Amino acid sequence: MSRKLFVTGSTGFVGQHLSELAAAKGLMDWELQAVPRGLDLLSPASIDTALAAIAIPDAVIHLAGQTFVPQSVLDPTHTLHVNLLGTLNLLQALKRRGFTGTFLYVSSGDVYGQVPESELPIRESRLPQPRNPYAVSKVSAELLCLQWGYTEPWRIMVARPFNHIGAGQREAFVVADMARQLIRVSKGVQPPQLQVGDIDVTRDFLDVSDVLQAYLSLLDHGRTGEIYNVCSGVEQRVRDLILQMASLSDVEIELVQSSARMRRAEQRRVAGCSQKIQHETGWKPSVSITETLQRVLSDWKSREP
Repeated sequence: MSRKLFVTGSTGFVGQHLSELAAAKGLMDWELQAVPRGLDLLSPASIDTALAAIAIPDAVIHLAGQTFVPQSVLDPTHTLHVNLLGTLNLLQALKRRGFTGTFLYVSSGDVYGQVPESELPIRESRLPQPRNPYAVSKVSAELLCLQWGYTEPWRIMVARPFNHIGAGQREAFVVADMARQLIRVSKGVQPPQLQVGDIDVTRDFLDVSDVLQAYLSLLDHGRTGEIYNVCSGVEQRVRDLILQMASLSDVEIELVQSSARMRRAEQRRVAGCSQKIQHETGWKPSVSITETLQRVLSDWKSREP
């Protein structure tokens, strides 16, 4: 028999990929429960209505939330309401519905804050030091979920994904933005110059399809009460990825640093450690960075006129 999976945030970047995977029968024996549009985490009645329309799930992946760091700085109150109180509303609604299964809270690698380069790669044992309202909201919701794991007969885990990229991502994120500009250059819509910010930082990028497989592996094999990094374990310099995409697009470009795009990067280098999730679940990344970049470029080629 298929197991029933309820996912919040199904219209977001990762959620849409999960829906596509379900449509392609790629969820193994999981059956994705349809979630009514307009689910409002700040409205307990809205969550109750959504849960009443489906069978009691065997597992929940909580993806929904306010995910854009700059927006959290502009409106920290809303970010905390959605990410913390919205999570509490969801937990309480699930309890009212009689849920007793597996709950995976999707947090963020951003909760670690500034990490000295000498202490890379970042491991789960490192204490969080959130440095923006978004990260504060995520680590707070982590603690809330883990507390529920102590008091309820649920299996609860926390995933901390690092930077993930892929087709369908908004241009507010750097790889998607650069891919869009490159496609515009290749189509003659934009001169052969890319407006960039600080591109000499490194980040740990993972293909969104690998992220999804990590979440599914945790549902099956993760240990309750545990926190897991979801990352590639490979440090990538943003400049190198841009140049690789330019090569894949067969265009020559000039990189022009724009003051409007510059944001002070306290963390110059990022590399996560994924040994824990690999050892305990058998998951490992399977998509190369070149394949991911090609997918992102192909996506923007179809999206740009």
